[in-house]
Amino acid sequence: MPGSQRLAWARDGYRLGVGAVTGAVALFLVLRLTAWPPHEDEALVFFVSRAPLGDLLDTVLGERGGAPLHYLLAHAALAADESLEALRALSVLFATAALPLVAALVARLADRRTAVLAALLAAASWSLLFHGIYARMYGLFLFTSTLACLLLLRALERGTWRRWAAWAAAALALLATQPYGALVLAAQGLFVLVLRVRGRPVALRRPLAAAGAVLAAAAPLWVTYAQLASRFDVGVGQGTRSGLGSPLDVLAYLWEVLGDFTAGWPAAGIPAALVALTGLVVLARRRPEAALLTGAMLAVPVAALLATRSGSGLFLETRHLLFVLPFFAMTLAAGLLELGRRAGPVGPLVLGAGAAAVVALQLAWGVSKTPWLYEGEPPAREAARSV
Repeated sequence: MPGSQRLAWARDGYRLGVGAVTGAVALFLVLRLTAWPPHEDEALVFFVSRAPLGDLLDTVLGERGGAPLHYLLAHAALAADESLEALRALSVLFATAALPLVAALVARLADRRTAVLAALLAAASWSLLFHGIYARMYGLFLFTSTLACLLLLRALERGTWRRWAAWAAAALALLATQPYGALVLAAQGLFVLVLRVRGRPVALRRPLAAAGAVLAAAAPLWVTYAQLASRFDVGVGQGTRSGLGSPLDVLAYLWEVLGDFTAGWPAAGIPAALVALTGLVVLARRRPEAALLTGAMLAVPVAALLATRSGSGLFLETRHLLFVLPFFAMTLAAGLLELGRRAGPVGPLVLGAGAAAVVALQLAWGVSKTPWLYEGEPPAREAARSV
C-alpha cells in the first residue's frame, strides 16, 4: 500500500475512532441528563446564575469568590431555559467537546493510535462521565485546560503572535473557570523552561508577552480567588481535604485521583498504575516531550500540595486534578499498546482484552460510586421528590 494511502487510512481511522467515542459519550450523557437526582451544589449554581447579571457578578466576584466564566455561561443557559437540565446541558457540552481535544493533544504528543485509545479511556472514566452531568464548572475545566495545553504545543511549534494570542485567550478562560487552572499554567511554564534547558530553541519574547497579558487581564480573578480561599477552614471535612498533613497524605490523595480515573480498588488500580508507568517510560524513550509535559502536569500539583500541606486553604477533591486526566489516559494507552507490541502475534488480542478490561473496571467503579447516574434513581425516590 503506498505511503499516502496508509496516511489516509490512519487519518480516517483516527477521525472515525474519536468520532465514535465522542458520539457514544454524548448519547450516554444526554440520556442520563435527568437520571441523577439534583445535588445541593447544583442548586447553588442555579439560584446564583438566575439572578440579574449585575447581582450575579457581585455575588460571584465580591461575596462568594468563585469562577465567573461558568456562572456567566450558566446565566446565558438559564435565560434560554430556566431548568436544571439547561445547566447540566452545559456540562454535557463541554465534557463531550473535551474528548476531541484530548485526542488532538495526545496525537500531537504521541501518535494517532495512542490518541484514539486515550480518548476511549478518558471517556469511560467516572471522572469524565460524572462531571459531564454534574452542573458545576468541571466539564468546562477539563475543556479549557486541555485546550490551553493543545494551543501551547501549537504555539511552540510555530510561535506566531496569532498562535500565542490564541493560547493567551484559552489560558485566561482557564483561569476564569477554576482557580486550579493556575497549576496548569505553572506546569506549562515549567515545561517550556525544561525544553530550553534541554536545548530546544524557544524564543521567549512572545510567550512572555502572552503570559504577562494573561496575568494582567486575570488581576480581578486573583482578588476573588483570595476571597474564595478565605471561606475555607483548615480542618478536613467529610469527602474533602483542606490541607494535607504529610507526604503520605499527598500520596493518598493522588491514589484517590487515580482511582477515579480508572477504578479505586487496589486489585484494579495497582495494575493500571503499573501499566501507566510503563507507558510513561515508553513515551520518555520515544516521545520525550510527551513525557516531559506529563511530568510537569504531575510535578507542579504535587509540589504545591507539599508546599501548602500545613494549614492551607486548599479544598481538595479528585475533580481538582481533572486536568491530569488526558495525560494519565495517554500514559495508560501507551502502556497498553506496548504490552500488545511485546505480545507478538497475539498482540492485537492482548491489546483488545486489556483495553476492554480497563473500560469494564472504569464503568464498574462508576456504578459503585454513583449508581443512580448509571442505573437511574429508584422510582420510589423519584416519586417522593415529585410530590
